[in-house]
Amino acid sequence: MLETTTQTTNPLGTCPTKWGAIGVPVFVALGSNLDDPARHVLDGFAELARIPGVTLQARSSLYRTAPLGYADQPDFINAVAELCTTLSPLDLLAALQLIERTHGRRREFANAPRTLDLDLIAFGGLRRQCDDLVLPHPRAHRRAFVLLPLLEIAPDCVLPGIGPAADWLGFCANQGITRLDPPESGA
Repeated sequence: MLETTTQTTNPLGTCPTKWGAIGVPVFVALGSNLDDPARHVLDGFAELARIPGVTLQARSSLYRTAPLGYADQPDFINAVAELCTTLSPLDLLAALQLIERTHGRRREFANAPRTLDLDLIAFGGLRRQCDDLVLPHPRAHRRAFVLLPLLEIAPDCVLPGIGPAADWLGFCANQGITRLDPPESGA
């Protein structure tokens, strides 16, 4: 696949990292439905905060969601984290995949049950289309388990090339989702 990258005016702006550098705002979706899924997601938040070059800015509540696609599996626990990073998109993706592997993530088939899934939803204003990474995430705007937690922590979020995330929520109205807890104070 030919790689295409476009940097639009960053609707997310810039953000300060915990080290004082100026970084790029990033949203990551977290999901799990195996082996104490809430614990995997909560541990995932902590592990995101420990990635060098990343600051955890905000985290959503946890949400229980019915599976999409392959339905013969347990419900998922989902959430979204807002990060600020000085990493490149591919370096951040590699860090996310390492965290998934430490949680025992296996990629057996599309929409399979998983211990921890970390999806890069948006990376500043970047639009990217290549074999290893598509930004923004190509299905994020059609998934209630991404949109509701995203809008909880970033109600004005604009997905580059897609538009305001809130505009897409009506398309997901038939997807089963329940908020489980309020966000913890602070990041």
